[in-house]
Amino acid sequence: AARQLASGLRYARERAIAGRVETTVSVNVESREIRVSGQPRPIEVAKALEIGLFTAESELEGPGHGNIRFYPDGSSTGGRVSLTYGDSGFEVDVDWLTGRVEILNGAGGRG
Repeated sequence: AARQLASGLRYARERAIAGRVETTVSVNVESREIRVSGQPRPIEVAKALEIGLFTAESELEGPGHGNIRFYPDGSSTGGRVSLTYGDSGFEVDVDWLTGRVEILNGAGGRG
């Protein structure tokens, strides 16, 4: 799930750069859907996983719902999506300055 999410975020960044348009990834914790603009189907997160979202305040659309936005220069609003199962999990981190997407293990290390 973390790799699929990271792939969607990387796609959004590349789309923003190549198309010279802002591109968003919308995360809805309650519906368990992650939508990448430009892709027809959402990424659905398995019910066994818990989702968490940390993003810029300006990108929040309500409790448990917000966006991570990518700009044509490759930068981003930044953010982090956590996917956990019990005591283990992964965090998919987006650096605001570079837009770089990285998967970290639940303890904050590289995954």
